[in-house]
Amino acid sequence: MIFTGSSAHVSAQLSALPLTPACETGSVSTPQQTQGPFYRPNAPQRNDLTADAGSRRRFSLRGFVFDTGCRPVPEAMVEIWHADERGEYDNDGYRWRAYQLTDDAGRWGFDTILTQHYSFRTAHYHIRVQPRGGEVLTTQLYFPDHPRNHGDRLFDPRLVMALDDDRSTGRFDFVVPSL
Repeated sequence: MIFTGSSAHVSAQLSALPLTPACETGSVSTPQQTQGPFYRPNAPQRNDLTADAGSRRRFSLRGFVFDTGCRPVPEAMVEIWHADERGEYDNDGYRWRAYQLTDDAGRWGFDTILTQHYSFRTAHYHIRVQPRGGEVLTTQLYFPDHPRNHGDRLFDPRLVMALDDDRSTGRFDFVVPSL
């Protein structure tokens, strides 16, 4: 289960952030980006990555997977991996790595930690989305107004998350080609 609480509570979690404009047009898929050198296959299926979070600042990512007709895509695999609070990846295990399947409404969500920038990269989350029977979309999600955005040659403003008021939840809706 991605969201907890009553249906009204879940609706409030989702309605606090606006829809990603890409789905409103219904014509453009989410842009692809490089997978980067830190991807590891076989991540565990889970939506809560905070078991080892300790005192690290928590961050939640939420959204939907839609097709180019803005129809929800159920059972799409959504996978995440990212650096920790020091900008380092766990290349030996699966800390800060996971996948899940979207629900019937196309909803996905992860509870994790706030990632950080490193060397020449701005802060970002790596994401792979694969509809059942469809092509893999590999991309990255960015923070609005991060001071390193403009210095990162991979930064794409079309992949900026909407943040809630306290900046603890990011929202992004992925758009994939219709099957």
